[in-house]
Amino acid sequence: MASSAVAPTSSFLVDKKILGFSASCAQPSSFPCSPQLSKKRASTKIVSVMTPQQSERKPSATGAVKTGMTMTEKILARASEKSQLVPGENAWVNVDILMTHDVCGPGSIGIFKKEFGENAKVWDREKVVIIPDHYIFTTDERANRNVDILRDFCNEQNIKYFYDIKDLGNFKANPDYKGVCHVALAQEGHCRPGEVLLGTDSHTCTAGAFGQFATGIGNTDAGFVLGTGKLLLKVPPTLRFVMDGEMPNYLLAKDLILQIIGEISVAGATYKAMEFVGSAVESLTMEERMTLCNMVVEAGGKNGVIPADSTTYKFLEDKTSLPFEPVFSDGGARFLKEYRFDISKLEPLVAKPHSPDNRALARECKDVKIDRVYIGSCTGGKTEDFMAAAKVFLASGKKVKVPTFLVPATQKVWMDVYSLPVPGSGGKTCSQIFEEAGCDTPASPSCGACLGGPRDTYARMNEAQVCVSTTNRNFPGRMGHKEGQIYLASPYTAAASALTGFVTDPREFI
Repeated sequence: MASSAVAPTSSFLVDKKILGFSASCAQPSSFPCSPQLSKKRASTKIVSVMTPQQSERKPSATGAVKTGMTMTEKILARASEKSQLVPGENAWVNVDILMTHDVCGPGSIGIFKKEFGENAKVWDREKVVIIPDHYIFTTDERANRNVDILRDFCNEQNIKYFYDIKDLGNFKANPDYKGVCHVALAQEGHCRPGEVLLGTDSHTCTAGAFGQFATGIGNTDAGFVLGTGKLLLKVPPTLRFVMDGEMPNYLLAKDLILQIIGEISVAGATYKAMEFVGSAVESLTMEERMTLCNMVVEAGGKNGVIPADSTTYKFLEDKTSLPFEPVFSDGGARFLKEYRFDISKLEPLVAKPHSPDNRALARECKDVKIDRVYIGSCTGGKTEDFMAAAKVFLASGKKVKVPTFLVPATQKVWMDVYSLPVPGSGGKTCSQIFEEAGCDTPASPSCGACLGGPRDTYARMNEAQVCVSTTNRNFPGRMGHKEGQIYLASPYTAAASALTGFVTDPREFI
């Protein structure tokens, strides 16, 4: 940070006319008015004002003085080629990956071409990842046109990582198509510890699960990054969440993040990093860590981050061949605030309408009658989310009492749903268990009804209904109808609720 201190031998050359001195005192207000100078008013200029000599200040210790940094500060410092950064400081950061999708991609491309020229080339064709995922399986012409714009741009720029879809009638006929960007980024090896990943989607923070700085940006910023590979970022202060204790078998990461958001509110982490540590966090799988980081933006967070460990490295073994260098918070790092949780004492939670911080115990909402259940999205549509739901259905042996919609996040998740045996099921897959329970057939992988989308979007709420959902937001109009009532919950709670037709604590079946 720039210092306002004056060096011992500095001098100020002051011009009376420029500064507009008064006749009584020829110095600006920041200088003390000296009686000696006041007596010499015949002169029209002060030639110089010397600061008094000061004794030399010796360092208290030899060597460079360095303050401990958090993970987020370290990643941004390295990416901006600085040895030190502190919260509030602005830095030009070199971007490792820029992701955009069909909703924001066309706008970002338009800004890039307007500012850099119609024939401009992106800064690095191998660092731009473009993933259509939001409004895909629809007859809406404008939504389909968005994907066409992405395709034209990727062909023009020879973008290496464009996960295209052309055949909307059969997603399996599109070998490049993936599905939800945040899950696909991880599955395709674009998430690496110590790197900077930016995306034109607020839930880009999901990738912080891999020990990297990941955050959502707007179209204008994305257009600039496309042309330069850089972005000016303000360093956020860090909130630290220490989560210890053994995870009960009825809890999932969704319960943990709902607990945190309920604790600090939807504004509690505004433009702050949220760092998650502790034995409970270390015990989480990568997909569960992704769930935890996914919803930091629902607390206003700039990014979420989890230290990389053996779980991270094992996940990445077959995902990327590029080198990466993880970072970890220093022992003397400065955290704005620290929160501690004993996970073993938590109960299954929901977020009642219409805010993610409207936290309640699931058992407290047992009288809430529901119309439907939705299991999907970047938050709750991963392989382990469907495994969790299948576990509840399997344990109950009952059929669902309300329509239950299943939307795998990616093509890989869809395949897992149909191929991986559920533990303790005697070899049955999720899809078999879902069919026996009377759920809807798993849909084509995409963001589905999470954001609402065109009216023909699968499972969109086109009328006012009450829904238990594994998605991340329950604002009015989310998932479709502005008068819909959405209860955010874990896949365990969602599946249990489907079996009863009411908001239900999963411990009734687990």
